[in-house]
Order: sequence, then structure tokens, then C-alpha cells
Amino acid sequence: MAQQLKPFISERRLQARVRALGRAIRADYKGRDLVLVGILKGSFIFMADLVRAIDLPLTCDFMRVSSYGGATVSSGKITMEFDLSRPVRGKDVLLVEDIVDTGWTLDHVLRELRTKKPRTLKLAALLHKPERTRVEVPIDYLGFSIPDRFVVGYGLDFDGRYRNLRHIAVLSA
Repeated sequence: MAQQLKPFISERRLQARVRALGRAIRADYKGRDLVLVGILKGSFIFMADLVRAIDLPLTCDFMRVSSYGGATVSSGKITMEFDLSRPVRGKDVLLVEDIVDTGWTLDHVLRELRTKKPRTLKLAALLHKPERTRVEVPIDYLGFSIPDRFVVGYGLDFDGRYRNLRHIAVLSA
């Protein structure tokens, strides 16, 4: 069965929102030891644009967790595929995620990161689906709240495809 893509958030809107988030983060973290931690694979495009929008010295690291497999809904089973490459003890950590869906995965990741004793820990998410929330996680910097639709593009995928779209689209069968 072929999937259809319906444009949802334009490249122009995405870039404008990422620049605004970058300005807010810069104001909040000026003079601090900021580490951005991206959740792979979905956050890599958002994080790349966000890093360029934050006019501060900072470092980047990545974690990889999985809860979807090849499905369009989270399985609820979280697998840590790899962890940070450097310690974050005493640093200001900003976790960067593509989408907050049920909250299960991010709750797990936030709990794991807290064990590493960062000075502060906040979350930047490109998208949030409030209707799907099962576990509340604090989103400190949010791009867009969206309805419960399966979206792809700008790093988000379906079974590894569509990450390279410059916009976000709704995927339908």
C-alpha cells in the first residue's frame, strides 16, 4: 500500500520557529556551560538547525533510544541503543527531541540523564501531541503542538524514510 504525504508545516515556518527557540535558549543560557543532547535519529536535523540558531559556545552529544520499530505508534518498550560519549556532571543539559508523543520514551531518558548529575536538565522538542500524552514531561522549549496525526519529514521518519523532507507532512495510507 502506497503512502501519501500531505504538507503540514512548511520549511519557512519551521526555520522561523527554530530561530525563535534559538534566541530564547541563548538568553536563558548566556555564560553557562551548555550541552545539547540529541535523541537519534529523529532529532538530528532539528538539532543541527537549533545549534546554528544558538549564538553561544556549546557542545553536543547524542543518545539513541527506540520505542517505535517500524510501526506508527510507540510500543511502550524503550530500548537504550547507545548512551552519551562524555560526562555531563555539573553541566547545563538541554535534551533535544523531535516529537513528544506518549511521553514514555522521554520520561525514561530524563530519568536516565538525571542519574548523570547535570547542573540543570531541560527539554527542547520540535513537536508535541498533547492528545497522546500518557506521561507528562516538562517541555521547556516547544516548536509546535500538533493534533494526533502521524507526521514525517525534517528528521521524522516512517520505517527510515522521509527524514530528508524540508517540511513536515502528514503520512496517510
